[in-house]
Amino acid sequence: MSGKLFIIGFGPGSVKHFTERAKEAIRESDCIIGYKTYIELVRDLIGEKEVISTGMSEEVTRAIKAVKLAEQGRKVGVISSGDAGVYGMAGLVYEVLVERGWTEKDGVEMEVIPGISAINSCASLLGAPIMHDACTISLSDHLTPWHIIEKRLEAAAKADFVLALYNPKSGKRTRQIVEAQKILLKYRSRETPVGLVKSAYRERQKVVITTLGDMLEHEIGMLTTVIIGNSTSFRYENKIITPRGYQRKYTLRKEEQPLKPHERLRKENEPWALHGGKEENDAPLDLANEALSKVKNGKSTVPIVHHVQESILEFAVSPGLANKQFTPEQLKTLAEVVGEKGTMEYTPHHQIYVKIPTNNREKVTAPLKKVGLLLLPVGNVLTIKACDFCDGEKSDSIPYLNELYEHIGGMELPKELNIGFNGCGMACYGAVHEDIGIVYRKGKFDLFIGAKPVGRTAHPGQLVAEGIPPEQIVDVVSGIVHEYKEKGYPNERFFKFFKRVKEVQGFVYRDITPKIDVNPAPCGD
Repeated sequence: MSGKLFIIGFGPGSVKHFTERAKEAIRESDCIIGYKTYIELVRDLIGEKEVISTGMSEEVTRAIKAVKLAEQGRKVGVISSGDAGVYGMAGLVYEVLVERGWTEKDGVEMEVIPGISAINSCASLLGAPIMHDACTISLSDHLTPWHIIEKRLEAAAKADFVLALYNPKSGKRTRQIVEAQKILLKYRSRETPVGLVKSAYRERQKVVITTLGDMLEHEIGMLTTVIIGNSTSFRYENKIITPRGYQRKYTLRKEEQPLKPHERLRKENEPWALHGGKEENDAPLDLANEALSKVKNGKSTVPIVHHVQESILEFAVSPGLANKQFTPEQLKTLAEVVGEKGTMEYTPHHQIYVKIPTNNREKVTAPLKKVGLLLLPVGNVLTIKACDFCDGEKSDSIPYLNELYEHIGGMELPKELNIGFNGCGMACYGAVHEDIGIVYRKGKFDLFIGAKPVGRTAHPGQLVAEGIPPEQIVDVVSGIVHEYKEKGYPNERFFKFFKRVKEVQGFVYRDITPKIDVNPAPCGD
């Protein structure tokens, strides 16, 4: 049975600005998937439907989950604020479908429902700033390299576009809006009008009209859309207006116009047009002559530049599951491979997290494997953190560690999951504080699951089994992980999953959260 995907843009957030089709699609859906903040904005329309909400930067997880549910015959509504096709979920869902071999004829049905994008909703609060040619540019360089964003800003500034800047600033990204201002000031006056709109048509709406020179003196954040006028934009009565050019042909103060309707499209009255105001239309001939002048002996004299955007390869590097000692040769090779363009970060998982821009995966990974480094996937995957087994002196359980890694290491999951593995009852590497803790004691294994590793109510995992025979431990842990993979919600931590389902592979949840009174943490729990 084939399901259906509704990709729903619901506009700025006010119910008044929902399209009727967006409301219908939410009613028709039996499951709603979206960023948790957006879920709250449409909560009144959802009713008792199943809801899957995730945090920021979990778009891929949401898209994959939505597609899988639709393939099971479900009607799934994927919600986006603004327009789903403008920095929304529509394109990503299509990309996921393409990766899965989707066809319009035989695959799940898709319907993209448009909404009011931020450039439109914010412009309406500012007056009429985008009456002429305008473009949108996101300043977020999480997915797009900054040097490309710089080129787009430069091109838009040169071409005198009105600009709408999305994602202008966040807690970690503070320089991008400063650099954007520098680029624009090379081509525009400091007095160019600028509108800053935060949370358009929501409870905390805030509208500020300022200038290009002074805009950084005001609050700008992730919920702000920055609209920057072009060379003709002007400010009047706390509004921004961008003329379209009617003043060239019309006298706006008079009802009777100097040019009659039949005269307004004559070439002599449009000297700014491509034809240059001339009656004879030489433009096609001029373009042809220009093209011929750039061809010599059948070959173009203009070099053709093909720009290939590099992908970012991300992975973790370790000397081994049990081994914690890097060799000088390994570190030297790693530094050479990462080079000046890549980055390295040491993590609490006894790994080095590497990001390298490249389109040649093998060129990066082959030298690292050659010197004996273990390369591990990162993200929402299963990570195994093992002790050093007292520098190999307590090595009896290492074969089971390796077997566990071969079976499920690196598996993609709803959220990152850590397995802690300790080779003796001392558990000095803190296995009991990981999502799943495995402790080798007296020739058998003790199993802990459901630790809450962060927050003021953090606690170790629940001891669910003692004395598991070594030959059974891989199957027991694999069963737990596969059940979490199948039933876990996107972005749902394992301890929350265990608490929600109450039982995993026969192990029953028991609340061991410390009973203390705490105030809500300002940054979340």
